[in-house]
Amino acid sequence: MKIDRLVQIKPNHLKPAKGRLLLSEPFMGDYYFGRSVILLAEHNDEGSFGLVLNKPTNKKISEVTEEFPELDAPLYIGGPVEPNRLFFIHTLGDEINDSIEVSKGLFWGGSMDDVIELSQLKKLNSENSRFFIGYAGWGAHQMDDELKRNSWAVVTATSDVIFKTDPRILWKKLTRKLGSDYRLWAKFPVNPNLN
Repeated sequence: MKIDRLVQIKPNHLKPAKGRLLLSEPFMGDYYFGRSVILLAEHNDEGSFGLVLNKPTNKKISEVTEEFPELDAPLYIGGPVEPNRLFFIHTLGDEINDSIEVSKGLFWGGSMDDVIELSQLKKLNSENSRFFIGYAGWGAHQMDDELKRNSWAVVTATSDVIFKTDPRILWKKLTRKLGSDYRLWAKFPVNPNLN
């Protein structure tokens, strides 16, 4: 018998949308998506684009690119698609041209020249920006199928929660917001075989 059949939960009814977060169900063993929190930067009929918020690497952004020699911010794994490409979110709004607002005060992308300049001016830091290698993507209606299987729960969060919560506890903290039907998600051990 599969473990996920032991826990019956009611699906949450918040729909995915730009700026919302996806929380993976606790039994997902995938390296990229196991207990992941994904910010949906785009969601429409053609598909979805998101960044995994809680998978920091042991590298700093300054270690992987020469464009940010003084930026000592951690680098995150954004997902399995295009793992050699750099993506970023921030709270700097108009200070970075061509940014796209995904929710109130939270932006993704924009002019890399502006990012480099803000880095040199020491206006860019881990409290207002986060850098990722790769992203998570879904084709048209792919996410709908995964939601029907309860692979994900959808929640909202402010940029403060995203930037000020330790990424190691972000999934658990946000899972608790889902209510009593999801209480077991937060308590389920990472490796049930060790119990």
